Amino acid sequence: MCGIIGIASNKSVSSNIIQALKKLEYRGYDSAGLSTIDNGEINEKKCSGRVNNLEKMLFQNPSNGTLGIGHVRWATHGIPNEVNAHPHSSEIVSVVHNGIIENSNFLKKELINKGHKFKSQTDTEVITLLLTDYLKKDNLIDAISKTLEKLEGSFALGIIFKEHKNLVVGARRGSPLAVGYGHNENYIGSDSYALKTMTNKISYLDDGDFCILTNDKIEFFNSKRKKINKEVSILSNDKNDSDKGDFKDFMSKEIDEQQITSKICIHEYIDKIRNDINFYNFSIDPKKIKKIRLIGCGTAFHSCLMARYWIEEITSIPVDSEIASEFRYRKIRFNKDELYIFVSQSGETADTFAALQMCKKNKASTCGIINVTESSIARLADFVLPIYAGPEIGVASTKAFIGQMIVLYLLSLKISNLRNEISKDDYLKKIKDLKNLPNLIKKTLSKQNEIQLIARDFINSKGAMFLGRGYSYPIAMEGALKLKELSYIHAEGYPAGEMKHGPLALIEDGIPVVILAPRDRYFEKTISNMQEVIARGGKVLLITDDDTEIISENIRFKFQIPKSNYQLNSFLMTIPLQLLAYHVALLKNCDIDKPRNLAKSVTVE
Repeated sequence: MCGIIGIASNKSVSSNIIQALKKLEYRGYDSAGLSTIDNGEINEKKCSGRVNNLEKMLFQNPSNGTLGIGHVRWATHGIPNEVNAHPHSSEIVSVVHNGIIENSNFLKKELINKGHKFKSQTDTEVITLLLTDYLKKDNLIDAISKTLEKLEGSFALGIIFKEHKNLVVGARRGSPLAVGYGHNENYIGSDSYALKTMTNKISYLDDGDFCILTNDKIEFFNSKRKKINKEVSILSNDKNDSDKGDFKDFMSKEIDEQQITSKICIHEYIDKIRNDINFYNFSIDPKKIKKIRLIGCGTAFHSCLMARYWIEEITSIPVDSEIASEFRYRKIRFNKDELYIFVSQSGETADTFAALQMCKKNKASTCGIINVTESSIARLADFVLPIYAGPEIGVASTKAFIGQMIVLYLLSLKISNLRNEISKDDYLKKIKDLKNLPNLIKKTLSKQNEIQLIARDFINSKGAMFLGRGYSYPIAMEGALKLKELSYIHAEGYPAGEMKHGPLALIEDGIPVVILAPRDRYFEKTISNMQEVIARGGKVLLITDDDTEIISENIRFKFQIPKSNYQLNSFLMTIPLQLLAYHVALLKNCDIDKPRNLAKSVTVE
């Protein structure tokens, strides 16, 4: 979750560190800091709050130096304050860290017994003091290696040293770390996005690797201290990745972009001439698949739930949808005829990546559905399906969720077709319908003004409920998650049929209840559930494609989505739920792009 930047240069680096940290703000954070080597000494500056606060500190008291490290912290150990902010420095070492050191309490006791004193509550400070201890008797390579060997858990590290005034060290286990190549300067960063303004040439550390950077040289080492070579990747050029344009915030821009990104994604995978879906390099013959497991976290897990409905309906393959943080600790019985699909916007989600690693160790067939093609999941999975959504900066996922669902729907159709489980006419009809989806999304977005009015019903509510059946159930869960993330209002998404089994007790006079009821085979049942809510005083927002007048006059609002193939209703119902969460948060003056306590790329467990 935290963000790391390190620069070794032949010119002052503090300004570039600040700009890179601003690029990393999307990951979520509560404090910021940097260290440089200035006049032969470690010059550390840090603060609670935003990078802007750190920038003001530097304006009043500049940090010079031609190498340095920077950090934005998302608190794990210790409250968010200046003392616990990174970097953590001794007289000779300064460290920034992303991850969790699981044996930090044991190491802390060991170090205290040796006479070391701790200033912070963090697990990171043990790394600083371990290195300090080893450097008294070992050379640099040995000191780094011995420190890394003592650490249990996950980490990405950036380190500078008082006695080594021209180098920056990076190290990785579990948490991602990229290395960038520049002209008379080199870089480390938590992800390639932070480095894009400085370079498009990137290498990636693997677990156990560390690197030593000077302004004109990069050396890589494995866990056995042996020098190794690394492949250099050239990053794609995203011209509008950090520009809000005329939009108030990134989230409103990204919601609006869905009419474009959905079209790009569909265009990438559908062959217009053959009217077919292009997927290549399957790691397992679709005809031989006996089971599919879909694995993700948060919003990505909801797309996995959605895909389960599609795959089960149009193929004969049994499907499980799994939360990655649970999956990775279960005793899974792997089978060579099973396909494991991992969904992650960033491609760096710690639990999802760990689950993928577990599958790879057991020689299972894996697929990654990601938005960042340079990410860890993309590089490890057997085959990769990008969602082509472009950079998503807002913490609460919008266009990436739509992109994930599009790719999963296409994958469902393609597998069904290759297994001869869908008729040719039906296959072509569904492709045709999908190609019209961007236009339907555009129509839905054009009704944003209706949602602005509806949002006022939510701002003073102590909670809200989202109900749906079948394809609508995962979307109800996603709608509830968006409202929680953005507005800090407690919200729950339930299968509408489960309401009587407990959640009905929460319905009271005035509580907002969102009912997702497209005219599908669940429609009548869902409307019956809606009547039960109305009878108990709930204020209903009905989202439906039904245009008849049979709906109860007691509903508070009705938002009508365009008519489409019933399997595409999920996409269209998602849009008003995103807009609802956005406008409620806007009315409550919440931080839209960076909700409290949350991170875009969840790289700690």
